[in-house]
Amino acid sequence: QVQLVESGGGLVQPGGSLRLSCETSGSIFSIAVMGWYRQTPGKERELVADITSGGSTNYADSVKGRFTISRDNAKNTVALQMNSLKPEDTAVYYCNLNIPGRGFWGQGTQVTVSS
Repeated sequence: QVQLVESGGGLVQPGGSLRLSCETSGSIFSIAVMGWYRQTPGKERELVADITSGGSTNYADSVKGRFTISRDNAKNTVALQMNSLKPEDTAVYYCNLNIPGRGFWGQGTQVTVSS
């Protein structure tokens, strides 16, 4: 059974920073592609960033240069450092663990960017 638990969301002013963390259980973390997605009401869930088991990263154009994804294979955790936050970054952020043929999601954490 794979479980993902996100933490670190909250309310921040424009230009501020937040760090999201995702802790996972199970033995497949080290081979999985880990990702952060976000979703706002009425819109599809979109990829924010992902990272392979080898550390290769991929970012949505809208967050390049502002967000950084990282992983710790020893601790089975993945983090998303979010800087220079904008109101349009407001969303529920979800952690995703992806292995061939299967994907797992966390429960989501709310990020609100507002003055």
